[in-house]
Amino acid sequence: MRRVVVTGMGMVTPLGDGVDVNWRRLMAAESGIRSIQAFDTSDLATKIAGEVPLGDKANGHFNVDAYLPPKEQRKLDKFLIFGIAAAEQAVEDSGWKPQDDESLKRTGVMIGAGIGGLQTIYETSLTLKERGPRRVSPFFIPSTISNLAPGTLSLRHNLRAANWAPASACTSGAHGIGEAFMHIQTDRADVMLCGGAEACCEPLAIAGFANMQAICKTMNDDPARASRPFERNRSGFVLGEGAGMLVLEELGHARRRGATIYAELIGYGSSADAYHVTAPPEGGEGAQRAFVEALRHARVDRSEVGYINAHGTSTD
Repeated sequence: MRRVVVTGMGMVTPLGDGVDVNWRRLMAAESGIRSIQAFDTSDLATKIAGEVPLGDKANGHFNVDAYLPPKEQRKLDKFLIFGIAAAEQAVEDSGWKPQDDESLKRTGVMIGAGIGGLQTIYETSLTLKERGPRRVSPFFIPSTISNLAPGTLSLRHNLRAANWAPASACTSGAHGIGEAFMHIQTDRADVMLCGGAEACCEPLAIAGFANMQAICKTMNDDPARASRPFERNRSGFVLGEGAGMLVLEELGHARRRGATIYAELIGYGSSADAYHVTAPPEGGEGAQRAFVEALRHARVDRSEVGYINAHGTSTD
């Protein structure tokens, strides 16, 4: 099996725009959860979310003009804009900008998105109802479907290896990374741009999650403490938006071009609970099987694991 390493990173999150900004604010224990600014929340049970801060890029905020001209911005849902920005950072960080035909054919894109352009879908449905079908934008479909996250980046960089979008709710981005890793390990690609992008901080998603009792409704006055997955009195997750991207590369390929290597991926596992539409089984058997599969794939013993990054949803 071929060895796979990380050679590029990019982030757009509620903590800001860029890996360095996010790392600095994480180390300072800052929270990206705040009162929602993008729309009126007076009739919503949840009034907080992890919105990407907009403003001057020099201050670590997200300025879309730094990545896309206004004409292109109007054609894209916000989840695509965040994905493009984080991907451009990762590509620039990696230094991998292939030009020859063979390299382009051996570089692919795998980006997960749980639902795609929900905000644009909602707004377009109102346009259809209020103004009729002729007023629906011709860019509606290309700006909302999940697979346009990798598709748009494939077109921007002429990347021609595997190109698809895992859609598995909260694990979409992780599956994007895992499947990209497998493509390189099994010699279907040499380099993969991968990760996840999402932008569902809008009224329809908040109302839906609130009514299914999944989102936090009790901490509107204290946003920074709302996400508390390991507390007894946890009351639901907090919706967030943004994108995170990696450039994965075959080890020998990365070494030959002198790339910076941040980490090595050695195992990947996935499973299904087949139990309930939202709740996991109390014994956690499905998650355990995913761990065991990843360890088996990596050929390491559980005693060698020094850290586990928990998916802490804060739900009961």
